[in-house]
Amino acid sequence: MAVIINGDTGIDKITDGSIVAADIGAGEITDAKLASTLDLTGKTVTLPAGVGGKILQVVTGTKTDKLSTTSTSYVDVVSASITPSSTSSKILILVRLSWCTTGHSFAKLLRGATSIALGDAAGVREQVSLYNGNYGATYHIESSSLTWLDSPSTTSSTTYKIQVASAYNSYTTTVNGAYTDSDVDYMGRTVSSITLLEVAG
Repeated sequence: MAVIINGDTGIDKITDGSIVAADIGAGEITDAKLASTLDLTGKTVTLPAGVGGKILQVVTGTKTDKLSTTSTSYVDVVSASITPSSTSSKILILVRLSWCTTGHSFAKLLRGATSIALGDAAGVREQVSLYNGNYGATYHIESSSLTWLDSPSTTSSTTYKIQVASAYNSYTTTVNGAYTDSDVDYMGRTVSSITLLEVAG
């Protein structure tokens, strides 16, 4: 389909025959109207060459309260959801996990129910995104970060989240605080977060 532009009257016709100049009154199509009414819901937008890599949107999820678990099953810590504007978009994921362990603790990054950003399989070792092996550190809070570029290939709402688990139920995994968390002025509380950036494909 081609659009023919007339220097005097603007759009003259669209060659598939569906719209001709007679169908478009003077001033009907304006930049303002296109900006306010152009609906691309459910459409795939192909960007011109050379514009890939631009940040299209940013979403952040934060957790400011304390979480403690001895579970060897993974529990949710913090999440954020994003709806990509194109199937070619990539999602840049930035994670900050503030945590303490009395033994060994694991963390995984998930897209929906699927674990991503995992290390290779190696014997019986746990495949994880982050690992805290600061054994017996009841006061020490570790600040771990993770950066991952994901290709969800969808325009549906997609949730990313961080989960943690203890290696054994005799260990305690604590998020945003120390295991020994006395109410004194030399103890601190911290924050964990996940930030999602849609990157144009």
